Amino acid sequence: MAKQVSKTYGSALFEVAMENGSCDTTLEEVLFVKQSFLENEELNKFLLHPNIEKEEKVKVIENIYSGKVSDELTGLMTMLIMKGHQKDLISVFDYVIDAIKEEKGIGIAYISSAVELKQEQKDKIEQSLIASTKYQEIEGNYKVDPSLIGGLVIRISDMVVDSSLRTQVEQLSKSLMQ
Repeated sequence: MAKQVSKTYGSALFEVAMENGSCDTTLEEVLFVKQSFLENEELNKFLLHPNIEKEEKVKVIENIYSGKVSDELTGLMTMLIMKGHQKDLISVFDYVIDAIKEEKGIGIAYISSAVELKQEQKDKIEQSLIASTKYQEIEGNYKVDPSLIGGLVIRISDMVVDSSLRTQVEQLSKSLMQ
């Protein structure tokens, strides 16, 4: 359900940004609002509190963000609150961020390695991804996962490349069992 909510509302804001030619501004605003939500635990508790009226929550959002972000973004947050989807705000923001970055040719790659990678290794991986995908720029999100033993697991868009030793050992084990 949360995925449906984020897609429905996120794509609406994305389409408005495309029509208005304001993708860059919308991206900045959504990143700003998302960061403020992540940093302000009290605001999140307030929005999720079941005994506070939706109208009161809307007033607070309008007081905080009116004049700082577009009316479209404020309206989207208001609509989500009025429909009882305030818990999905971050996932809606993530959807919009991903859609705009996709439109701008920026790929978001999640790269897991068994050990910490040096900057030159990260640069090579990103250049390789640029050469083998449709993206002109790669935003790498790196994570160390010692359980991989060695190699990498790369997820970008709907593509996964798993060259980890763990997976190779698992595949070898399965083939030996047959």
